[in-house]
Amino acid sequence: MKIARVAAILSAISLASPTSAFITTPAQSRTQITATAGNTYRSYTYLKESTVEEDKNTEVAVDDQQQKEQPPAPDAAGTAVESSIPTKRTTTTTSKITAERIKRVTKERPYPLFLAEKAASILPSFSKSDYYPANKQKERIIVLGTGWGAASFLKTIDCNKYDVTVISPRNYFVFTPMLAGASVGTVEFRSITEPVREINSKVRYLEAAATEVDPKTNTLSCVSIVCEGNSCETEEFQITYDRLVFSVGAQTTTFGTPGVEEYCNYLKQVGDAQQIKNAIVNCFESAGLPNLTEEEKIKELSFVIIGAGPTGIEFAAELLDFIEENGARFYKELLPYVRIKIVEAAPSILRPFEDGMKEEAIRKLTRKIDLEGVPTLQPLEILTNKLVSEVSGNYVYFKDGEKIPYGMSLWAAGIGQLPITTHLVDMLGETEQKGAQEFARGRLAVDPWLRVIGGEGKIFALGDCSCVSNSPMLPATAQVAAQQGEFLGGLLSKDYLIDAMDDKLLPPLRMNPDQSKTIADKIASFAMGDDEIAPPFQYLDLGILAYTGSGSALAQVQIAPGGGLPGDTENWDPVRLQIKGKLGFGLWRSIYLLKMTSPKNAVLVALDWIKVKLFGRDISIL
Repeated sequence: MKIARVAAILSAISLASPTSAFITTPAQSRTQITATAGNTYRSYTYLKESTVEEDKNTEVAVDDQQQKEQPPAPDAAGTAVESSIPTKRTTTTTSKITAERIKRVTKERPYPLFLAEKAASILPSFSKSDYYPANKQKERIIVLGTGWGAASFLKTIDCNKYDVTVISPRNYFVFTPMLAGASVGTVEFRSITEPVREINSKVRYLEAAATEVDPKTNTLSCVSIVCEGNSCETEEFQITYDRLVFSVGAQTTTFGTPGVEEYCNYLKQVGDAQQIKNAIVNCFESAGLPNLTEEEKIKELSFVIIGAGPTGIEFAAELLDFIEENGARFYKELLPYVRIKIVEAAPSILRPFEDGMKEEAIRKLTRKIDLEGVPTLQPLEILTNKLVSEVSGNYVYFKDGEKIPYGMSLWAAGIGQLPITTHLVDMLGETEQKGAQEFARGRLAVDPWLRVIGGEGKIFALGDCSCVSNSPMLPATAQVAAQQGEFLGGLLSKDYLIDAMDDKLLPPLRMNPDQSKTIADKIASFAMGDDEIAPPFQYLDLGILAYTGSGSALAQVQIAPGGGLPGDTENWDPVRLQIKGKLGFGLWRSIYLLKMTSPKNAVLVALDWIKVKLFGRDISIL
């Protein structure tokens, strides 16, 4: 139990750290470029005039003497390793980086061309990086976390060019959209997880949690657990890096509500789902004990779900399926006492969906259930405009004075930043990151190429812990993190000048204009009107899915953008295809199977669905 407790503590921590190359350039002037998205103003500093204007085949050299004087950096084991930064960089750039040029290339690429670019990116790439020869020491990349962003990055990064190390207290990726199903036994936990070493066998993995990041010394402080028999102790170490991919995600936030941390369950990790599964079965077993009154049975079988986003709604749908498909088999006499309450502070559920889709979800969730030998059931109720003020061991209290009893509660009402993210933001407080927090609001502000502002091009951030400076606030979804990870892996695998110049982040420039380009790169360059600058990250909204129970799901697919920007609620009106019912359910399952990290996971999940259909869900308490 001690081991499990220590592991749980570590899983709440996350990881980070940096090294730098010095490129000498003439003094350069700056300008402030302010972009607006809806009512949000985003300000970031770029170079107004770049004097990276050189004749062809001019060499921009690193100070060799400076590098010779620097001692080798130790690795995790304390062994000295040589610097991985090349001593020379060759560029043929002959153009100026102006504010107008930056504005042009960071503008959203036309939707038809962007779709063509994404389609072309699926094709196999035959372009090869020729800047880093085989005899060169590889740059060391540290990847923090094993979530969606990290997994996508590991699939696309060129390990022939970089020495990649993953640091996380969790040695596997988890397919989070199916945690709701795992929490009631629809799928097995191991079917939705994939070990990091199987995602990319060339990467090194360290089972540890980062505690501090020092961008000035490019050092990451970590803590790991070393066990001998039943005795465990923590061990601290430091590791340096040349580039840091910060993809630690976020944690569930309680908004300071008393009692949430003590009495509510979360649904973000495999351990959370396993705990919920045991709690559900425990509630039924406790309600079956003799000498309980009807009121006590209702209390034991009351499940309160706080938060009506996709997580809360899908868990409620899976719980309803468990009651409808397996409840009569195991707990027939207890089913009339079951109560499921979804609590939402907003006026409606599933805010990202259109109104018609929300109404369909409410209809399916509040459906009546007819089972042989059991009175007609309608166990689920949706409570909107309800603000939770406190949670105790037996009741959920609301600000309007009402309270409801519960046997198990789930908190799915929002996310907040991990301590390691807040720490890194503070460490960058003397840089432009401080001003960028006006729009980032606790996240790490990154430029259009996902470089952390103030990180000198050495630190990148993905997913829920980041905020892109030139676009409206992107949703905190797996889809965004996965696209960012894929983008960054491709960017670093190609030959672009990523580092800051004269302490300022310029758009990444091609080091070798003669290098072959993929079809996707050519389309992006054409769309930007620039052949030298790397295309910035652009999010492709593929739509959203939500399971609503009883073989029905919602699929809202964006097929064309609307006017304005996603952050502009008055003018943003994209064209969306709305699919629901059985057809939506088929699309939901098909997409989830296609998005699995490996064919093995897809087969295991499909077999789990067949097994549940034939034999029902397992109710063992493990």
